[in-house]
Amino acid sequence: MPIVTLLTAPARRLLDPALVEALRNAWGGGAVQWLAPDEAAEFEVPEIPGNRWEVWADVQAQGVDLVVQPREGRRKAMLLADMDSTMIRQECIDELADEAGVGARVKEITARAMNGELDFEGALRARVGLLKDLPVSTITRVLEERIDLMPGGKVLLATMKANGAYAALVSGGFTDFTSAVAADLGFDENRANTLLSEGGRLTGEVGMPILGKQAKVDALAEITGRLGLAEADVLAVGDGANDLGMLHRAGTGVALHAKPAVAAQCDVRINHGDLTALLYLQGYAASEFVTG
Repeated sequence: MPIVTLLTAPARRLLDPALVEALRNAWGGGAVQWLAPDEAAEFEVPEIPGNRWEVWADVQAQGVDLVVQPREGRRKAMLLADMDSTMIRQECIDELADEAGVGARVKEITARAMNGELDFEGALRARVGLLKDLPVSTITRVLEERIDLMPGGKVLLATMKANGAYAALVSGGFTDFTSAVAADLGFDENRANTLLSEGGRLTGEVGMPILGKQAKVDALAEITGRLGLAEADVLAVGDGANDLGMLHRAGTGVALHAKPAVAAQCDVRINHGDLTALLYLQGYAASEFVTG
């Protein structure tokens, strides 16, 4: 049977029990299970409601995310995550560009590429080219001063790993950042592009091959094959057009605070919750979260 999950931002806790009960009654659902008071709840329904997206739009306006998915198999054995604007709040290349004095030009290219308006590989080359001669030491400073983890990431990783899951960070960004973020959050492995440098300065070129949309799909296939998992065992999360391949292939693909053109192509959309929403979607209650 399908299961309906309703959740909201942990900092606001806007989930009204009356809304949950009204929706359960309208859809002929089973008993409501509260995963976190005023924050996340779920109930089974006999079938996927025909007016799901109309209701989704209504509750979005109230600061509530709504997801309908199969109950069976929703707790996953692997997390495959994008990094920029997913596991961290920023786009690393945009932060480097600000330091190089070309922030506005690079941010425009980034936004168009993530919205699917530009070829990812060409857009990456163009942006990296604008970073030519930037001191390599700037990367460390940006990591320390300008990069913030997305709320809920550490709890997501700790809880899934405590329950036996494998975690891979696969980014169209750069290894200088993914290696640090992966170590901080507890990912088992990370993959990304390489910024080339010479004499302590960036050359304006990126190492080949460039990791883009297809490379994320390939990583999904390779890692699951290596671990003896099915693609259905994977929870993937991302926000950009280059994430769509892995989001569509994974058992559950979550568009997290995604660009509108990306979210429109995904059935699981989280716009209000943080990364702990991915735990609620798997049926974890807040009392099961690993926070240490």
